[in-house]
Amino acid sequence: MTATPPGTPVRVGLIGYGLAGSVFHAPLIAATEGLVLDTVATSNPERQGQARAAFPEARTVAGPEQLLDRAGELDLIVIASPNKTHVPLATAALEAGLPVVVDKPVAGTAAEARELAALAEERGLLLSVFQNRRWDNDFLTLRKLLDEGALGDVWRFESRFERWRPKPKGGWRESGDPAEIGGLLYDLGSHVVDQALVLFGPVSAVYAEAVVRRAGAEADDDTFIALTHAGGVRSHLYVSATTAQLGPRFRVLGSRAGYVKYGLDPQEAALREGGRPGPGWGEEDESLWGRVGSGESPVTGGGRVEATVPGDYPAYYTAVAKALREGGPNPVGAREAAAALDVLEAARRSARDGVVVSL
Repeated sequence: MTATPPGTPVRVGLIGYGLAGSVFHAPLIAATEGLVLDTVATSNPERQGQARAAFPEARTVAGPEQLLDRAGELDLIVIASPNKTHVPLATAALEAGLPVVVDKPVAGTAAEARELAALAEERGLLLSVFQNRRWDNDFLTLRKLLDEGALGDVWRFESRFERWRPKPKGGWRESGDPAEIGGLLYDLGSHVVDQALVLFGPVSAVYAEAVVRRAGAEADDDTFIALTHAGGVRSHLYVSATTAQLGPRFRVLGSRAGYVKYGLDPQEAALREGGRPGPGWGEEDESLWGRVGSGESPVTGGGRVEATVPGDYPAYYTAVAKALREGGPNPVGAREAAAALDVLEAARRSARDGVVVSL
């Protein structure tokens, strides 16, 4: 892969300025040393205005075609448009000779993800998948505890990404059309499965339940995934929009101790409120810190308090910039994303047929 000359800013073209583009990608790109948000592509005039107001030095265009017509003036394409557009847009960008960052899921199937990875490798271009939850505060804290051996041998990993949204919002994310790649299995499920694979490695068996509970909903909104990792760890993963009482974000049980952590990483909320990375970014109130111990109830104060490592979404784009400018490693490769899609496809089949799927 040809690196951008040191000291030269990486000019970024961003496709899509909905939730993903406006809340996550644009602010993080603009805050990253070595990256410049050059152009935002969105067909929505209101969103064009929002992009110009938030990032006045960036130009706006009405669509990805106009962006790719200027491929020679850009160094990186970031795709934050609806899921069904990820593969065609990433293909077009790679064929235009541009490195690409794609929001998760990179594709609807593992086969498509591997085809994209092969194209990027053939062209010698970066293809990275935005899995920001690898830089959540609780995930970073758990990795630290595992590295220290504080929990002993992990037996079970419970991860919950739950919300209380009793009324559907509509839109493509909740569409029942398979072409839209909507539903929680591929949305929040992409995060919890990716985290489980990073922490505990390949999966040998998958069982899942995917339910549509809300009146008027079309796609799964209450989903459970059970993974048997090749190394013996069992992961129980919950993603839901119908949870009236939220469970712990993580409950990790090991031979020596367990770790329990409630509450979501604060970075998304900060970005939604217009916050930008800077001093104190990613830190959370001590009242939300988790606990490590054995034989006690964290609800009643058992175990010891474990300070939460600050979340660090900016680290993703810092790594992308380093990969492009210095030839550093890809922070999240497309083949890693394909392995997660193998699990998601197996989960979809398991939920549909009521079977355990072997991988």
